[in-house]
Amino acid sequence: MAGSVAFAGNLSFLNLGEVLQLLGTSSGTGTLHIRSDHATQEGVIYIDKGNPINADNGSKTGLDALFSLFGWIEGQFEFIQEPISCEKLVNKSRMEIILDGLRMLDEGQVEVLAPQTNAGAEKPSVPAAKSGGLPLLKGPLVDYSYVVDEESFYDGDEIVQEGNHGHWIWVILEGTANISKNTPKGNLKLLKIGDGAFLGSIAALLRGENVRSASVTAEGSVQLGMLDAHLMNSELASCTLEYRDFISALDARLKQVTGMTADYFSQGRKPAAVIKGKKRLIKQGQEENRLFRIRSGHAYVARETKAGPVPVVRLDAGDFFGNIPFLDMGQEPYSASVFGSKDLKVSALDSTILQNDHEKLSSTLQNILAHLATCISVTTLIATNHFKK
Repeated sequence: MAGSVAFAGNLSFLNLGEVLQLLGTSSGTGTLHIRSDHATQEGVIYIDKGNPINADNGSKTGLDALFSLFGWIEGQFEFIQEPISCEKLVNKSRMEIILDGLRMLDEGQVEVLAPQTNAGAEKPSVPAAKSGGLPLLKGPLVDYSYVVDEESFYDGDEIVQEGNHGHWIWVILEGTANISKNTPKGNLKLLKIGDGAFLGSIAALLRGENVRSASVTAEGSVQLGMLDAHLMNSELASCTLEYRDFISALDARLKQVTGMTADYFSQGRKPAAVIKGKKRLIKQGQEENRLFRIRSGHAYVARETKAGPVPVVRLDAGDFFGNIPFLDMGQEPYSASVFGSKDLKVSALDSTILQNDHEKLSSTLQNILAHLATCISVTTLIATNHFKK
């Protein structure tokens, strides 16, 4: 193999979902080789900048091959850093792949590859901690040069209270916390976050104030590091106005999808009347390389399902839609459609300008934005699931 081994281990310690998440946080490019004593050939997943784009497992390719590899609960993996040139057959977001793969494994839709047992013997089980419950989001290794203070919390402590004001940003140095939101129907559990994940709103650095849209509670002992707001502000100040507006709109998008998730949870499924009569501007799954900013009117981002389109975000003047080449939100164009109002007016955005600003940022700020995009992706799935119920 021409490349170098950057990451290797055992699937009994890290399942495939956890391996893919770790590769995503490092934005690695190369091939993930999976080997098992119970398979005659290895499985291969092709990774481009942290995102799976294709896979091979015997005669299977693409998503079919990728999902089948979630059943390899024993074996070894090895990630080779190297250029890849295969065809892109997978357009789902990384977190959507992980959550769908683990769900299919739990529901028996994926064959578990393990030692053959005698007739009547109990089949190998998949540890619930590996696949069940809230999705666990982790981040990359922490850059301690940005940590200016540390604070400890204990099991059940409320780290952030919904509705309170605050503009600081924390990173989890060690431990796990749960994110939840109050609704008329009760408490809605959204996400579980672990080492390397971030708490707080990056947009608050730009506007100086922020109302917390969800609560965060410690699960066990949690060690947090407060990040240097002055240093991050200085970095953002050197970016173009377009990029700073983009960050604010990205932050607002997470609040939007979180709010809609709460509505579907508390009110149950309701007709998608908000998109009735609106023009479909982007069809889910279509090839779309352009990026637009709304000047007037409004639009909705909606996930296409067998039950029909599920609105997950409302976009207004100043918001954007289209293809973002440097962040994967698990929405349009590949994983959601966009519907526009009759009075919608947009202007084209040059995504290369935004990408240039993004790539000039420190790894800490880039990781915060990647975490924000991942939260949007996962919360979109949760909103869709509550709509279906």
